[in-house]
Amino acid sequence: MNRKVEIRTTGDGSHTLFVPELNENYHSYHGAYAESMHVFIHKGIEQMLHQDTIRIFEVGFGTGLNAILSFAFSQSKKHKISYTGIEKYPVDLNLIEQLNYKDHWKDRQLNEVYMKLHQMEWNQEMSVSPYFDFLKIQGDVLSEDIANNHYHVIYFDAFAPEKQPEMWSLDLLKKLYESLAPSGILVTYCAKGQFKRDLKSSGFLVETIDGPPGKREMVRGVKAKNEL
Repeated sequence: MNRKVEIRTTGDGSHTLFVPELNENYHSYHGAYAESMHVFIHKGIEQMLHQDTIRIFEVGFGTGLNAILSFAFSQSKKHKISYTGIEKYPVDLNLIEQLNYKDHWKDRQLNEVYMKLHQMEWNQEMSVSPYFDFLKIQGDVLSEDIANNHYHVIYFDAFAPEKQPEMWSLDLLKKLYESLAPSGILVTYCAKGQFKRDLKSSGFLVETIDGPPGKREMVRGVKAKNEL
């Protein structure tokens, strides 16, 4: 199942995809690459280096930008990451080949890995390197089973609440909360008041922190250390 999408250029020169059906971009129009680095790398997995293996769950695999940046992080830090991404609407490989993310990283070998992630079979876990295990699930996070007390970081990269309200429901937030290990975190670009209240209702401790370029704030939800 695919959506019609178009390639757009964002503020930092990196591409994103635009969904006419939703009138929504996959990433911030201020800068796709910069947003992913800030929200998911700097404010996400960099906070979990005390874990021997960082287990990541991404809601919205999309273009794979968050996944390849996490791979690059694992290689540079020589730190093991186990990465799971879920996507209901896989992006056509022909579109992926046109995205210009390779212009933004210094290591040209990353482009080979980026394409490999997209070419890999869905629903089959693979070892991409000694530091990076990868699984992409083609499915709907609303109905798929997710392991409880397992993940250290959730990349919550759904479309905005007004565009895809079902993805910001209390039921899903509670489900994601249960999937986190104690002290695990959920990071997202969104900082809307209702979302923060719903996170608290779901059990999260809510941190409002500095946002990516063009956005004043973002949110990090934390599961308590003693939560089992």
